[in-house]
Amino acid sequence: MQEILIVVDMQNDFVTGALGSPEAVAILPKVVEKVHGFSGRVLFTRDTHEQNYLDTQEGHKLPVVHCVRNTSGWQLCPELEAVCKERPVDKCTFGSVELGTMLRAADQENPISKITLVGVCTDICVISNALLLKAFLPETEIVVDAACCAGVTPESHRTALTAMKACQIGIENESDGAEN
Repeated sequence: MQEILIVVDMQNDFVTGALGSPEAVAILPKVVEKVHGFSGRVLFTRDTHEQNYLDTQEGHKLPVVHCVRNTSGWQLCPELEAVCKERPVDKCTFGSVELGTMLRAADQENPISKITLVGVCTDICVISNALLLKAFLPETEIVVDAACCAGVTPESHRTALTAMKACQIGIENESDGAEN
């Protein structure tokens, strides 16, 4: 049995850049510590947009250019880039079907007992990937470490945690967050 840690979108644009927040800055050291202390496989996702971002549906709804491929904002935060051992899973939307497919195949070779998610944004990409992974691997324990997540706002972070609990996603360290 194996355990997996998924670090969702801990990229410069979501921490200190175009869509950064004090909450995202506050969780960065906790995420780094979590990665360093994790003995299983660690995977990173990377929100990935192209130069035409503002012409996309997401760009119309969120007209803030961010995470454009090969820009500094698209890169993982340097503290995490240093510990990233596998190529990040680039995703052009909130949830990654590629990640679900990859982990379902990995589970067939060596069963996955638990998947833990950390990162940003709790209320967009973390919840999307948690629910997607629950659909791909319904018998695998899916957990979110709330202390290592930040939402668009502290309120939307809490709302997302409540929604995930209702969908049988485990929530760890809910009271240890940085005012999330």
